[in-house]
Amino acid sequence: MTRLLRAALLQETDRGSREANLDAIEAGLREAAAVGAQLVLLQELHNGPYFCQHESVAEFDRAENIPGPSTARIGALAEELKLIVVASLFERRAAGLYHNTAVVFDCAREICGKYRKMHIPDDPAFYEKFYFTPGDLGFVPVSTSLGKLGVLVCWDQWYPEAARLMALAGAELLLYPTAIGWDPGDDAAEKSRQRDAWITVQRGHAIANGLPLLACNRTGLESAPDAGSGLQFWGSSFVAGPQGEMLAQASADRRELLVADIDLARSENVRRIWPFLRDRRIDAYDDLLRRYRD
Repeated sequence: MTRLLRAALLQETDRGSREANLDAIEAGLREAAAVGAQLVLLQELHNGPYFCQHESVAEFDRAENIPGPSTARIGALAEELKLIVVASLFERRAAGLYHNTAVVFDCAREICGKYRKMHIPDDPAFYEKFYFTPGDLGFVPVSTSLGKLGVLVCWDQWYPEAARLMALAGAELLLYPTAIGWDPGDDAAEKSRQRDAWITVQRGHAIANGLPLLACNRTGLESAPDAGSGLQFWGSSFVAGPQGEMLAQASADRRELLVADIDLARSENVRRIWPFLRDRRIDAYDDLLRRYRD
């Protein structure tokens, strides 16, 4: 048996304003619907530039309520076009309390689920701890008409624990809205190592959990607000199958609607021949709850 899902990843550049970005998203969703997509994954913080390249209290003005105007517009499109849409927003939960939040629509205006980013980086040009409170919704898949979505966000993609917990909770797909790029000053070899590591670790999550995986990154050079070197987002959005096989991959340097057909029934077959969940030694993993074993 097969159970086909046509998924689309909208890899975009920043268009300069919230409205321009939402206009581009609307065009992308309409394009995806026209080619028969059932699910569309958007990139991380798609409403604007990746503002976390510096620390500035003025950037909090970008945050918005959920639900709010952006969710209303995307939800209306999800309903009109009969799409499942995974969006990514800078959430204002309360004064002084903000999250990096993924929101899911299931062919309807209403939000059917959300996930708040759990792992928050604090690295050069990725100063997210200044802006985002770690998520408090846990690793819980979002139930939709097409199955349970294990939605995670960007920095979460480096942590096998996050993917495994989503799988253990019944996720049928792993999805990562992403914003990751190079320092333009890095040499070609370093750039290649970084991008290859990003792809490899996620293909590993697909393999270890026997699940398809979708990662949607942004693309384009975004200047640093503080006159730093900026970030060259490397695109390369991709879809991997439950054995880590590449089903589709986007370019590194341009806007692209990446479309892939995923057979969700393959996960059952793969897990029968590679029964990793069966052979887990849950009696011996207590040390995973420690920061480090001295």
